[in-house]
Amino acid sequence: MSSEKIVDHQTPRSEERAPSLLDASCEGFVYDLAALSPTDATAWGINGYEGDLQDFSPEYWSARADRTREMIADVDAFDDGTDECDDDDDFDEVDHVTAAVLRDRLCLDLDLHYHGEDLALLNNIASPVQTIRDTLVLMPNETVEQIDAIRSRLSQVKKSLEGYQESLAEAAAHGHVAPSRQIDDVTSQCGDLADSGSLLESLGVDPHSAEVASAKHAFADLADWLSEQLVTHAPHEDAVGRDRYRRFSHLFVGDTVDLDEAYTWGLERLREITDEQKRIAAKLYGSKTSVTRAFRHLNAEERYTLNGTDELVEWMQRTADQAVTDLSATAFDIPEQVRTIECRIDPAGTGGIFYTPPSDDFSRPGRMWWSVPPTQKTFHTWQELTTVFHEGVPGHHLQIGQTLVERDKLNLWRRVACWNSGHGEGWALYAEQLMEELGYHEDLGTRMGLLDAQRLRAARVVLDIGVHLRKKAPEGANVWDASYAKAFLRDNSAMDEANLRFELNRYLGWPGQAPSYALGQRLWQQTRDDAVAQGQSVRDFHREALSLGSIPMSILREQILN
Repeated sequence: MSSEKIVDHQTPRSEERAPSLLDASCEGFVYDLAALSPTDATAWGINGYEGDLQDFSPEYWSARADRTREMIADVDAFDDGTDECDDDDDFDEVDHVTAAVLRDRLCLDLDLHYHGEDLALLNNIASPVQTIRDTLVLMPNETVEQIDAIRSRLSQVKKSLEGYQESLAEAAAHGHVAPSRQIDDVTSQCGDLADSGSLLESLGVDPHSAEVASAKHAFADLADWLSEQLVTHAPHEDAVGRDRYRRFSHLFVGDTVDLDEAYTWGLERLREITDEQKRIAAKLYGSKTSVTRAFRHLNAEERYTLNGTDELVEWMQRTADQAVTDLSATAFDIPEQVRTIECRIDPAGTGGIFYTPPSDDFSRPGRMWWSVPPTQKTFHTWQELTTVFHEGVPGHHLQIGQTLVERDKLNLWRRVACWNSGHGEGWALYAEQLMEELGYHEDLGTRMGLLDAQRLRAARVVLDIGVHLRKKAPEGANVWDASYAKAFLRDNSAMDEANLRFELNRYLGWPGQAPSYALGQRLWQQTRDDAVAQGQSVRDFHREALSLGSIPMSILREQILN
């Protein structure tokens, strides 16, 4: 596998930097957020809040907004106090970047709070029900103390869901309710958590304990309230409209997007990818073979087939470990702490694949999770090899791990709490394409899988903008809706039906997030090309860009390019 395109001499690391006053303020901000949101503390690896759980009430959201305003005021005060002298209080280059990122991210958060988006937050993937469920799965359960922490957090689920219900009710009183499709999905998820066999019974706490029973009852009560009361106020229309969508798009992409141009670009990109897939299908199985038929042939090939989750996990782990070994020797300077990744099955079983980062001290490793629906028994490596690169190395695991080791430059907020989807997911998609450049998809089957992944992400740009901006469908005068979107998604991916339904509802309920992958990848590619044109090697570009952490793409360009 060739890596000649990006092998280059290593650049010495910069001298250690003393933390600034702004860094100290950011650290205090993170710890205050951890106290307000114990689930974030768990995700970030901050100890002391393992047994706690926020209540998602209106007061909770207001407290977060108040602390955010204070942090912005601190940035402004520090900035106003700087001058051109060599004063210890002055901003250095790192501080200027931190201040720019803080203003961008926190002002967007406050804008969403002002418009009531946090109170009404409800969708099938990134709202309080999933936050509570996922933090319980993430918590370790190997010692008595760890199990006691899970038990304590379970005991607070009732209060947390009651606060969440209060927020949803207040938002509904102002006419802000999630679409019925999302309410139906979350109701179903709550029902799964309340039923016999719930994942709450497998956390290490006695499944017959009062804490597990209380949490299950709380999810059942919320499911009843959602299905009997909130859904009666819910719109059936999935579209959020241009104004709301523009706010979400900026939040997720990390740059201002010309939505109409992006829609047109997505259609053009789809045509390019589809044409290449047709050529590969003809090479693999004959000139009359369609792309869809080629997918079926690939699925039938034994060399690409895994049976059961045990085989899946073993293959994921072996593939991820091999990528670390290969790329450490050739393409990247992978820090020692980042050379360990764990591959696991997510017990939620809702569909999809995701990554959870290491704790800040790497005591908890980065993990790649596959959320396998109960009906899925077989898996196809031709399709999923690129996903391992996306979630592992050189994707999220390298990107986030590289951020965490930059302790001499990046403060705690920039290391663990600042995440920009266009940067993070854009990098992971860029990493998929990079592996093709490095020769990892000479097999036409796995190349078809890469193109399938790239095609899906391009399709999501078109679908997401099309639905939420109520655009005309590509084929004629009809306007985008959920039914057309489902057919469009089926035509432009090789997903099975269970995953396809989950993914479609995810896009409909989380506007602006799904396009951030392909739009972020586009910005990464453009920035790399411009950096190379200015004389940087690709390897140095990667090193410098990843050392900045997850920052908005507009700020990344400013820092990388002359």
